[in-house]
Amino acid sequence: MYEPIRTPSVHSTRTALADTASDFPHRSREEELDIQLAVHLAALLTATDELRALAPSADLDTAAERLAGEVSRLHRGRTPVRASAPAAAAPDLTVLHQRAHALAGRALVVAASRADTAAAILAAERMDAHAEVIEPHALASH
Repeated sequence: MYEPIRTPSVHSTRTALADTASDFPHRSREEELDIQLAVHLAALLTATDELRALAPSADLDTAAERLAGEVSRLHRGRTPVRASAPAAAAPDLTVLHQRAHALAGRALVVAASRADTAAAILAAERMDAHAEVIEPHALASH
C-alpha cells in the first residue's frame, strides 16, 4: 500500500554535507581580521610610497618603514611588496592624501576590532597626518 522510500534520508545527506564542509580549512575571526588589517595597511603603504615618489619627506619615509614593519608582522615576517614608481597618470597630491586618509581609517577600524594597539596607533597617526594636508585644501575650495 505504501511506496518504498527511494531517496536517501535528509539526515544522511546533511551528515554527508557536514563531513564535506569540515574538509575545507576554516579561519578563525582573528585570522580573518589579521588578513583584513594586513590588506588595509599594505594599501596604505602603497599610497604612502606613491606620495613619497611625488613629494618626498622624512615623515612619509618613516611612515612607510613603520607600515612595512606592521605588514611584515601580520604576514609572519614576509616582506611586503612596495610601489617603486607612481602610477602612469600621477593624481593630484590632495587626492592621494584623501585616499591614504580613507585607507588609514579602514585600518584603524580593523585594528580596533582586533585590539591591535600598535597598528591602531599607527593608523590614527597616519589619519592625522593626512588630515592636516587635506583640511587646508578643503577649506580653500569652499
